[in-house]
Amino acid sequence: MSSNETTQQFQTWMCLICGWIYDEAAGLPDEGIAPGTRWADVPMNWSCPECGARKDDFEMVAL
Repeated sequence: MSSNETTQQFQTWMCLICGWIYDEAAGLPDEGIAPGTRWADVPMNWSCPECGARKDDFEMVAL
C-alpha cells in the first residue's frame, strides 16, 4: 500500500436518488462493509440501503 492511500482523508458519497450518505470512515458493518472501506472497494453489485440505487448513482460530496 502506498503512503498516499494510508494518509488520504476518508470521503463521503451521497446517493443522488435519495440523499443517503456512505461514509468511508464508518463503512456499513450491517452489510459486511468494514469501517475504513474505500468507495472503490465497495462491491459493484452493492446498492443503496435506503432506495436500492446502484453505485453509479452516487457522487462524492464534502461534508
